[in-house]
Amino acid sequence: MENKFKAFMDTVRMKNPGEDEFLQAVQEVVETVWDFYLENPRYQKAKILERMTEPERVVMFRVPWVDDKGEVQVNRGYRVEFNSALGPYKGGLRFHPSVTLSGLKFLGFEQTFKNSLTSLPMGGGKGGSDFSPKGKSDNEIMRFCQAFMAELFRHIGPNTDVPAGDIGVGGREIGYLFGMYKKLRNEFTGVLTGKGREYGGSLIRPEATGFGAVYFVREMLKEKNDTLKGKTIAISGFGNVAWGAALKATELGAKVVTISGPDGYIYDAEGISGSKIDYMLQLRASNMDVVEPYAEKYGAEFFRGEKPWQQKVDIAIPCAIQNELNEEDAKTLIDNGCYLIAEASNMGCTAEAAALATEKVMFAPGKAVNAGGVAVSGLEMSQNSMRISWTREEVDEKLNQIMNNIHQSCVRYGKSPDGKINYVKGANIGGFVKVAEAMLAQGVV
Repeated sequence: MENKFKAFMDTVRMKNPGEDEFLQAVQEVVETVWDFYLENPRYQKAKILERMTEPERVVMFRVPWVDDKGEVQVNRGYRVEFNSALGPYKGGLRFHPSVTLSGLKFLGFEQTFKNSLTSLPMGGGKGGSDFSPKGKSDNEIMRFCQAFMAELFRHIGPNTDVPAGDIGVGGREIGYLFGMYKKLRNEFTGVLTGKGREYGGSLIRPEATGFGAVYFVREMLKEKNDTLKGKTIAISGFGNVAWGAALKATELGAKVVTISGPDGYIYDAEGISGSKIDYMLQLRASNMDVVEPYAEKYGAEFFRGEKPWQQKVDIAIPCAIQNELNEEDAKTLIDNGCYLIAEASNMGCTAEAAALATEKVMFAPGKAVNAGGVAVSGLEMSQNSMRISWTREEVDEKLNQIMNNIHQSCVRYGKSPDGKINYVKGANIGGFVKVAEAMLAQGVV
């Protein structure tokens, strides 16, 4: 059995040399579903895992555009359409200098299982560019988005592939992308999610990932007959995910004490609540990409160049980027009494940190914890298809129910006879089963 697993992973590595992020994601999924896979000969006969680890389509293209000085700039654009067994490809667009094909393949692979867990009819995909909106004028960003969509429009559509926002792609960028798609196609359809409320967007979409993460954490605590009330929480980042998490955690009685940025992190012993949470959005809108001004404004402690995992807290929720919490960070958190770590960022923990956290404390992976964002994107697709809009309360209730269902799926597939729940195993098998059954039903395609 071990030899078969090694042979499988060796083949994946050979086909994807140097793609460390993608290989890390595949390893984490395959090793947890392997026994289940071997117990189902029909999955093996149809080579389900071999097919799941290959994207159905990868589109890579150049994006030439003209900056405000009249100089031509050239970036690279991507769309990884990973798996459409459950519905149209669905996943964000990321504009950031760190964007690579390996990173997008990892995100598209993860997205397939995340979308499956929501039970909404969505496949998995991801895309983006190595373009950075930071320091660019609105006109430059508009020109880049229009040039990007001038190629991407050929490959997407409301029943084919429905991108959303991600790092570097917010409401402004989605608006420019949608406007260009509408012009090129001469049609008004729900081809993008994360749109403005005025032209088909859904309420609570910006905060949905953070809201969903806190709802999932609440369900984890319920399993231990506990609640969020009175808990101290460390979060990283200060964008939409961190903002949503801080907003909902505070609403449910917890106290968020950290946020972070590339410059370091702040520790606010009094808690980040009320106008302080609103200020997080002002920081993000300022395009400075730093959190030190928060410390100056509210008298909080600022730790330059450090990560927030040094603080003594009950719960840690990474909300920024992949692999932001390493094994040493996990050990520090656990030694300081942290007993729950939940990834609101995609693969927010390194493999070593995730393994240690799974062994020592309650730990849940991003594909389950951060599914709230894509869940509300799916709800936006439904509203667009039906030409209706739901109230904030209706969307929030649907999101809450979806996150509860995801938690139940994790418990179903991850709970051992001794009552311990392996959320990584539960999320991976729960997401895998639905995709695998759909692939079987559709034949070898």
